[in-house]
Amino acid sequence: MNKVKIFISADIEGVAGFAFREEGRKDQEIYKAMAAEMTKEVVTACEAAHAAGVNEIVVKDGHGNAGNIDPSQMPDYVTLIRGKSGHPYNMMYGIDKSFDGVFYIGYHASAGNPGFSVSHTSTGNSLYIKLNGEELSEFKLNSYTAGDNGVPVLFISGDAAVCKLAGEMVPAITANITKSGVGGATYCVPQGKVLEGIRQGVTKALKQDKKKCLIKMPKSFTYQVTFKDWQRAYTMSFYPGMKQLDTFTDQLVVKKWLDIVTAHCFVVY
Repeated sequence: MNKVKIFISADIEGVAGFAFREEGRKDQEIYKAMAAEMTKEVVTACEAAHAAGVNEIVVKDGHGNAGNIDPSQMPDYVTLIRGKSGHPYNMMYGIDKSFDGVFYIGYHASAGNPGFSVSHTSTGNSLYIKLNGEELSEFKLNSYTAGDNGVPVLFISGDAAVCKLAGEMVPAITANITKSGVGGATYCVPQGKVLEGIRQGVTKALKQDKKKCLIKMPKSFTYQVTFKDWQRAYTMSFYPGMKQLDTFTDQLVVKKWLDIVTAHCFVVY
């Protein structure tokens, strides 16, 4: 039997029911329920993948301090990566060319996107971020990391806004919508439907031609961060190669993807 290896990057804001920023903070009582939901959705994806023939799964906890998923709930064919290594891959730490595909669980809309009240990209420090002139979500950031390693992006579960962005970047991706937003309100898909959507979506994603989900890497990258704080924009303009375009916006132009994720980890955190 051929070995199939999948990498799962998991976040919390896009899981079923999550609607308020406080729900992702460990010092809030409601956080426990959201962490449990994050765990449940990851386990559901793992079980569906295993049933479809996946032999090995690596899960990267990608929210906050990366200590949200309950390790005691992981099946014995899953390796869970907890904590932050400090590597620029961050939410994708652990991926390499040996993987056959990537899944995203609990993903959310990018900074400046009105499709979800808790939209952001990596932190809350930016008003919005653009890459080669287009909206940069954590999905796009992490998918280019997958692409740079030659690993196809097969499945995403998260809010409607990020699923739309995912479909624009990877038309063949399988998406599962967990919620949609209007202003500060969130329309939540019931948990049972979200879990069933993950099961069916993972099964479908693994049956398709994975090559259709490979990311085509640009020859160069123009990375622009528009900060909420002009003082931060000034300070981060001193990052090597970064230029300040206006009071709030810095820009970096490079050819290597690792240079982008490295800059991102320094200037927005």
